[in-house]
Amino acid sequence: MNKVTVLVSLILLFSFCAIQAQEVKTPKFGKGILNIKGKDSTWSMNVSARMQFLATSEWESEDGNLINPESNFLIRRARLKLNGFAFSPKLQYKIELGLSNRDISGASEFTSNAPRYILDAVLKWNFHGNFTLWAGQTKLPGNRERVISSGNLSLVDRSLLNSRFNIDRDMGIQLRHHFKLSKNFIVREMLSIAQGEGRNVTTGNLGGHQYTGRIEMLPFGAFQGSGDYRGSDLKREENFKLAIGATYDFNNNAVKNRSNQGSYMETTTGFYETNINSFFIDAMVKYKGFSFMGEYANRDAKDPIAKNADGTLTGDVVQIGNGFNLQAGYLFKNNYEVTGRYTSIDLDENITGKALEQQYTLGVSKFIVGHKLKIQTDVSYLSKESSNNQLMYRLQFDIHF
Repeated sequence: MNKVTVLVSLILLFSFCAIQAQEVKTPKFGKGILNIKGKDSTWSMNVSARMQFLATSEWESEDGNLINPESNFLIRRARLKLNGFAFSPKLQYKIELGLSNRDISGASEFTSNAPRYILDAVLKWNFHGNFTLWAGQTKLPGNRERVISSGNLSLVDRSLLNSRFNIDRDMGIQLRHHFKLSKNFIVREMLSIAQGEGRNVTTGNLGGHQYTGRIEMLPFGAFQGSGDYRGSDLKREENFKLAIGATYDFNNNAVKNRSNQGSYMETTTGFYETNINSFFIDAMVKYKGFSFMGEYANRDAKDPIAKNADGTLTGDVVQIGNGFNLQAGYLFKNNYEVTGRYTSIDLDENITGKALEQQYTLGVSKFIVGHKLKIQTDVSYLSKESSNNQLMYRLQFDIHF
């Protein structure tokens, strides 16, 4: 089924729902395209869409000169999202589809050679008190920067730490709970059991399962507008807010070289399996227009060098090592923001063959309607120990309906 067929089918579905529903509300800009509510109030649906248009220019740096220029224009993201509740407000759902080439790429025999349209397809059941059970495909409770939506970032895109270490989306179940230690001190706990091979996999579980646990502490209370998972202090917090999180992820008999991400480690007789551990610590601070986010990531494996049954090397290795990411920004009263970021990636060179990388990024954003309509630009300098350094400039336009 191609993209046009999918879009036409969805449009027909929405039209049918609108005709049958008792109440149809048209939201204001940024709150979705359409709100639908069933006649008997036993279901609801909000339909929204977003697009990102990105221009990139890159150069290599050699002896102080810029060489090998490259440029690229693309639809970085184009997505359609449906969410609401079914039967009861305690049973919520979310469906998010990716329509750009970058969103659907990665088709292989493990996805039945089909485009990977589905980003999220998850049910969330608040079955008791502060306990909620999630089931389906969605983001695992990993590093903060990954869980923040790509449409709510302070810079054009996520850091190198995220691209090297994140555990992204997978299929499985999650149990989430929160409670208060005191009047303002909030604690959140999250547990997940997933298939361990990423999203849209149809071939079943090739290795073991992936187990993830995360805890978060907000000692000064909740952020306005879920600001602990949104870049920039658009709410201009009047009181100092802090969120600290830690995640441990264990992928038992993993068959990919970045836990549930990266490429499959194939051997002459099947797949190479090894236990992979990922650990994250992160924090978010916001106060009167100032925002700060810091992250640390570590990945290790029981035996990171893939081998065939006879002991010969396959050429695949697990991408083990450490990463740091520090980011700070200030939002001026005219809704311009200046943001700086430093990222360090230190993979185990003896295993991966990759030397230390350090990236410095400076960005400027103009928020027209918050994160729903904005223009962002940034320039990054990537320092590499074993090859030419790189300079990158990006300009992005972001719109959410």
